[in-house]
Amino acid sequence: MAKKAIFYGQQTIDETDIAAVVDAIRSGMLTQGPLVEAFEKALADYTGAKYALVCSNGTAALHLACKAIGLGEGDKALTSPITFLASANAALYVGAIPEFADIDSDTFNIDPNEIEKKIKYNRAIKALIPVHFAGMPCEMERIRAIAKSRGLMVIEDACHALGAEWTDSEGRVNRVGSCSHSDLTILSFHPVKSITTAEGGAITTNNMDLYERLKTLRSHGVVKDASRFKNASQGPWYHEMQDLGFNYRLSDIQCALGISQIKKLDCFIERRARIAALYGRLFSKYPFIKTPIDFENAKSAWHLYPIGIDFDGLGIRKEELFGLMSEIGINLQVHYIPVHMQPYYRGLGFKAGRFPKAEKFYKEEVSLPIYPLLTDEEAGTVAEALVSTIACLCSPAQRAQAV
Repeated sequence: MAKKAIFYGQQTIDETDIAAVVDAIRSGMLTQGPLVEAFEKALADYTGAKYALVCSNGTAALHLACKAIGLGEGDKALTSPITFLASANAALYVGAIPEFADIDSDTFNIDPNEIEKKIKYNRAIKALIPVHFAGMPCEMERIRAIAKSRGLMVIEDACHALGAEWTDSEGRVNRVGSCSHSDLTILSFHPVKSITTAEGGAITTNNMDLYERLKTLRSHGVVKDASRFKNASQGPWYHEMQDLGFNYRLSDIQCALGISQIKKLDCFIERRARIAALYGRLFSKYPFIKTPIDFENAKSAWHLYPIGIDFDGLGIRKEELFGLMSEIGINLQVHYIPVHMQPYYRGLGFKAGRFPKAEKFYKEEVSLPIYPLLTDEEAGTVAEALVSTIACLCSPAQRAQAV
């Protein structure tokens, strides 16, 4: 029995974060104040992007991005089936249709070879939404080249990957969020992500026109800058609604927390990497557990630690493993049910079997606890409990072969 309940992820909050939030509350400016721009500047400085725009959550950010690039009726957006629903849903929000390309079995990210196959005969695809699954960067250099050959827009879904980096073919280190090989990058600040603002998201870009459009769409489509008015100003109160926008703003209170958190981001990522390395060592002698590959040219943010277990080969059921682990206080998770297998997407015509690598990954995937406050002892407890529980569920013959 674990000494305390261990969850797959949780926020890391300390007294400096609490003090920052209290100061924001006492400032008298709870929303639309100076801390919003301060957090946006901190994000732009950290990622290396020219512009950053914060909004209410990662889903809102994806929605704004799809609308800002002009995706709409008759268009398609191509993404991975192994992602949170919002990556695909954002296309639906603007009247477009999501499409999927299967994953690479090593990175678990969208496979550029599959992207090429999909766009070859599908002229309706106008945007690519690669997802940096679990914090591991996609092959953005190749994805950008594919997109450029067809004039496609690229929206990086980096909701898992703030703090990740990758090295390109010329030896340059690219920080996720810099938009070095994309038009827009989406970030999330949900409590289990790299940093948190409770709920919150952001978009980074190097395109000033996209940035200005995003700012307008974030706040009801309203423009207050007189230099951009379409009609003559009627007074200091005057503003214009120039587009159908949304209320996707983030408060000063949340931005205060974000500013405090981003100062610790590198330490958070380093701690996650140490936990991942520890898991890798602890599971190295168990061939029935497939651990993530640590690539030389990429630094993962380790939002998740996804392992693969050959449940069929071991003769055990995933739900049994989850149940027994939960009984001893260790809560696992699965990321994700492939989007195309959800009932809503079945209703759109998607069928099982279309993306075999993604479906195989789902059958085998288990997400283990990983977050900065997880101790080495707790990680060791998770690993030991997982192996012993699998052994208990196996038949004697299978147990001897597996363990």
